[in-house]
Amino acid sequence: MIEELIDGGEVLLALVAEGLSNKEIARRLFISEGSVRNYVTPLLEKLQLRDRTQLAIFYLNHY
Repeated sequence: MIEELIDGGEVLLALVAEGLSNKEIARRLFISEGSVRNYVTPLLEKLQLRDRTQLAIFYLNHY
């Protein structure tokens, strides 16, 4: 189930867990900041998390 929610974004989540900003993640992955937001925001909603800190903790607990 978790893999379905994450849908290939493990690298992006790892960068969130490292504390990188959307801008820094976008630069590392050669995508736009908007693409990062468009991935992170719905994921927070799906996982019922409030913020990036909770998302980072979720990632660290599951990977």
